[in-house]
Amino acid sequence: MKTISITLFATLLLMGCGNSTPKETTEKQEETVKKTEDTTTRQLRHVVLFKFKETSTADDIEQVKQAFDALPSKIPLIKGYEWGLNNSPENLNKGFTHCFFLTFHSEADRDAYLPHPDHKVFGEIAGPHIEDVLVVDYWTE
Repeated sequence: MKTISITLFATLLLMGCGNSTPKETTEKQEETVKKTEDTTTRQLRHVVLFKFKETSTADDIEQVKQAFDALPSKIPLIKGYEWGLNNSPENLNKGFTHCFFLTFHSEADRDAYLPHPDHKVFGEIAGPHIEDVLVVDYWTE
């Protein structure tokens, strides 16, 4: 009986000496699942706000808008695109009137977009008409 008790005790002791407890294993599995979900559901947003020069005409601004509109068809790294005009009643826009909203799947895609030749051409079209620009990038939560 004493031998059985010692054997049973030793077996239970050895079973408890694994690399991780069941709770730790579960937490690690949950963390892995969360990381996987994050990479499939989170998206990188690239928000661009323009304040146009007072000397820019409506045609100049339309030309810039059309050039921006063309980027998603020229740069497949852009996974989503929309734009709009400020219509906030708060009057806090500080002269920024146009918002362009791009979506990327990764920072690498965004980083490749920035020096892309078609993005550079867009900058040459927009540059003479832009008084100020504000850019914010963020990962969706």
